[in-house]
Amino acid sequence: MIASDRHGLHSQVLLLNRSYMPMRIITGRQAFVLLCRESAEVIDVEQQQFFNYSLELWLELSLLRSEEESDTNWIQSSRQPVEIPKIVRLLRYNKFPGVTLRFSRKNLYLRDNRQCQYCGQSLKLDQLSLDHVHPRSQGGDTSWENIVCSCTRCNTRKGCRTPREANMQLLTKPTRPNPFQSITLNAEDENLEVWQPFLRSQKVG
Repeated sequence: MIASDRHGLHSQVLLLNRSYMPMRIITGRQAFVLLCRESAEVIDVEQQQFFNYSLELWLELSLLRSEEESDTNWIQSSRQPVEIPKIVRLLRYNKFPGVTLRFSRKNLYLRDNRQCQYCGQSLKLDQLSLDHVHPRSQGGDTSWENIVCSCTRCNTRKGCRTPREANMQLLTKPTRPNPFQSITLNAEDENLEVWQPFLRSQKVG
């Protein structure tokens, strides 16, 4: 069906299982493979309502929408323009997703919204450092629960002390991001508004 490999095929699509639980982010190309195999359907959001479409119906809708101005991603098939869906739902698979988020400097910055967790200042990536809440010199480990983003000033002020010893207050308690946060941390901003109803309803912890 797809005649050319354009940017739209690499756009982000939220994959849901049969129970509408978020599984992971896939590409537009992977979404169309599932749709062509009749293993999934499109979930479309319009005026805060959700609609389910088979591939055949989605092609018809795409043809109608192609005549309107749109800021969504598109591809050109051999017969018509096709809108890249932002959400697809598996029709048979209902297993709970085993999504994990890799522990890394980048993901710590994203979890803490690029803010110093002591003074709240928002900074560029090259201005942020990482702080062990419970210092390594006192047995603190390197984990989601013991690392926070910090500006250089606060990191220097705290030194090799605990926040209580340094008379400093954490804005939020550091925790391991839940599986659904891992989706939002890696998502394109343009999709988050459409995805949020599914992500909010599944948050844990």
